[in-house]
Order: sequence, then structure tokens, then C-alpha cells
Amino acid sequence: VQLVESGGGLVQAGGSLRLSCVTSGFILTDYSIGWFRQAPGKEREGISCLSPIETKTYYSDSVKGRFTISRDNAKNTVYLQMDNLKPEDTAVYYCARLPTVQSMCYMESLDGWGQGTLVTVSS
Repeated sequence: VQLVESGGGLVQAGGSLRLSCVTSGFILTDYSIGWFRQAPGKEREGISCLSPIETKTYYSDSVKGRFTISRDNAKNTVYLQMDNLKPEDTAVYYCARLPTVQSMCYMESLDGWGQGTLVTVSS
């Protein structure tokens, strides 16, 4: 099982980025996928996930209305479109394979963590 994040970078406040999570070693449509982030000196937080069944989504209050999670099964890739970025979005972003509980993604990584991708938002 492998999940590799990319797409981070430096962006000004109000700008946009799209993160990609390329997956391999498992059938993407069998699992939920989530995005997490960890800011300097803070705990890792789950910010969004997408279930495989009925494509149900979850967004934390901190990103709701600004971030959009999506999946391209043909490319085995999950995306996180981030719009109207704020300085407080600065963090290392990680994707993870998640269990599905009662048709909904459950924000707990099944496989640990990869390298992540750094997003820096300047004011």
C-alpha cells in the first residue's frame, strides 16, 4: 500500500492549490480516503474525507466551503482542491487510507503516514 502526496507550495492568501494523492497497492474504490494536516507545533487534524460508497464527504469546520475533495478512480488519485487559502492553512498535508463505518469515512489512518506535502500561505 502506498499513498504519495504532491501539489504543495507557496501561495498568497486568497490563492488556490490542488493537492494530489496517488494511490497504489489496493483498490481505491474499496476504501475511504482522507486528508489531514499538521501545522508547526500543533496536532495532526483530519480535514476532509471521501467514502467509496455513495461518495459521502466530510469537511472540518476550518475548511468547509473552501476545500473540495474528489477522486479519479481511473488514475487512482484523490484530490484536494483548496481555494481562498488563509495563512492558518499553512501545514504539511497528508492523505491516508481510511476505514468506512456505516457508509461514512472514519478519520483514522489504516497505514500510518507518508512524507506529506508542504503548503505555505503568506499573508
